[in-house]
Amino acid sequence: MGKFGFGGAPIGNLYRTMDDSTAQDILQSAWCAGIRYYDTAPHYGQGLSERRVGDLLRQHPEQPYVLSTKVGRLLKPAGYAEARHGFRSAMPFDIHYDYSYDGVMRSFEDSLQRLGLDRIDMLFMHDLGALTHGSDNERYFSAGMDGGYRAMHSLREQDMVKAIGLGANESEVCELALAYGDWDCFLLAGRYTLLEQDALDSFLPTCEKRGCFVVIGGPYNSGVLALGSQSEREPHYNYRPAPATVIGKVRALERICAEFTVPLGAAALQFPLAHPAVESVIPGMASVAELESFLCWAQTDISADLWMSLQDAGLLRTDAPLPASDTAS
Repeated sequence: MGKFGFGGAPIGNLYRTMDDSTAQDILQSAWCAGIRYYDTAPHYGQGLSERRVGDLLRQHPEQPYVLSTKVGRLLKPAGYAEARHGFRSAMPFDIHYDYSYDGVMRSFEDSLQRLGLDRIDMLFMHDLGALTHGSDNERYFSAGMDGGYRAMHSLREQDMVKAIGLGANESEVCELALAYGDWDCFLLAGRYTLLEQDALDSFLPTCEKRGCFVVIGGPYNSGVLALGSQSEREPHYNYRPAPATVIGKVRALERICAEFTVPLGAAALQFPLAHPAVESVIPGMASVAELESFLCWAQTDISADLWMSLQDAGLLRTDAPLPASDTAS
């Protein structure tokens, strides 16, 4: 799968419109750079990201790659709209949550058709948790752990997918799911980063014990760790404009990174990989320029002294595994 993959939310027109030509330039450049893991979801642009990822991967039918997508949201015709759920997509659909057996099976089949492919490697149950569902979460969680899990288990047993898990913005719901099923992996977005390490309390150690691997999405916490505190663009945190408290912590991180002449984005990208449960990190990239920055940051040599300085300043937990000082690859 590789240490780094491609997060497909931006090419679903997250926050701003992207034409097909630009999206394919980004995807083709990522492929040429050697990226072979691509993650997408029906939610990303209400099907747009899946269509675009499929357009890339169909050009390389004989080449090895890893593809993940998600279940839990069905797309239904809803007419055209300027924006939905943060995505400025041109797709005339809206999402309907369905974590039932039939809903998961239909979602899987619909994804294959949007992708134009005959296989999906990893399937994640998407966005269970109170952050997304509020007071409805108990109902959705029960449906997911019953019917949804049975559907995903069946797909794995039939070798239609190789691995199943949850993709969420909350480590707690992922850990809770471990009591209900035999999961292979989890995609945890934005919760194990330079800004947040609470997943060290229980979730990541539990994954180690259970033999589940973890993919880290949102290593830049929705962009603020890539743009930094001085960007002309408004930095986002958790898919919203970053609050002053977060900007203050970003400035503190920037000051220490600057002492070692290391870009903040490089530190953000490489930090999660040090944990033994983490298999891959998948940033989102909204332009070829962002892809080029990612490739540079992935190869940046970071001294062990920088990581220790971040711990000494109280910006990283002292129990956080630290990357080796040689260049990541």
